[in-house]
Amino acid sequence: METPVQRDLIFPVDVARKPHRVLAAEDNPVIQSMLRNLLRHWGYEAMIARDGTQAWEILRSDHPPRLAILDWMMPGMDGVEVCRQVRATAREPYTYILLLTSRNQSEDLVQGMEAGADDYLTKPFAAAELRVRLRAGLRILDLQEQLMATREALRVEATHDGLTGLLNRTAVMEALQAELQRANRNGDPISVMLADLDFFKRINDTHGHLVGDAVLAESARRMKTAIRRYDSLGRYGGEEFLFVLPGCAQRDAVAQAERIREAIAGQPYTKLPEPLQVTCSIGVASRRNAASEHTDELVREADLALYEAKHLGRNRVEVSAAPLPITGAELLASDEGSCSLHR
Repeated sequence: METPVQRDLIFPVDVARKPHRVLAAEDNPVIQSMLRNLLRHWGYEAMIARDGTQAWEILRSDHPPRLAILDWMMPGMDGVEVCRQVRATAREPYTYILLLTSRNQSEDLVQGMEAGADDYLTKPFAAAELRVRLRAGLRILDLQEQLMATREALRVEATHDGLTGLLNRTAVMEALQAELQRANRNGDPISVMLADLDFFKRINDTHGHLVGDAVLAESARRMKTAIRRYDSLGRYGGEEFLFVLPGCAQRDAVAQAERIREAIAGQPYTKLPEPLQVTCSIGVASRRNAASEHTDELVREADLALYEAKHLGRNRVEVSAAPLPITGAELLASDEGSCSLHR
């Protein structure tokens, strides 16, 4: 006589380019085997746990399955306790949990759902019903992935410059503030560099703003490839770029600045209507102990050093001396008429 499981196995196999992993936690060997066969036939990758403790270890791993079928009554941890532990971590991406239970009292079902289960099936269950419940779980997980992707896109848009893809001014200043606080706690050195493309206004006036945008984007790419992965780089304003170098003392910061300068000036920009030779000037400011320092003060010192690099001929690196007063006339004196926007 044909069993319900055998009848369900004649359903068409779900086709997917990459099988979804499903954890099935069940201490009964017969039900374990049944779940394994059903899941594989439906196109899932089955992961079997013999008890609640093993299920929890799998779900707390670095890459847990997104779908889980948990028996309520298991040795070690029961399914409800596993649900509580999973939800307590509040990890992303989300794990959709389906409880299997012999209990059918409403208070029991409420207990399971309040523990964090998304759905439940009472034993004995029909394989076809399990299949559609898993499909419903996949739809919810797909919706969550779309929401996460949208949220990440909004986060990137809010923190990054649209033209260069670098951090925007607000985000890079937040990164500087965080690194200053870390340096203050640990007593580590920290450096900032302010780089400015030389005669950039002339590029815009001569070749047009589209070429100017291409120069900014290529400059950002070259700068990004020349820094360490844990450095922060942002577009500070116009053609200015701010670098935050944690754990970097002055001598190392100067060497890093020279690498950045060479990355810009070493080769002409060729992905343009005509090749252009671009250079930049860089100001460096460093601290050994950042206690009580403000971000604005450190950036101001780097800006003064940058002004000095411009004054001494451009395409060079200068290091901040002790903070000095600066006059309004000095701020306005630059090769294009504005110290911060048209150097």
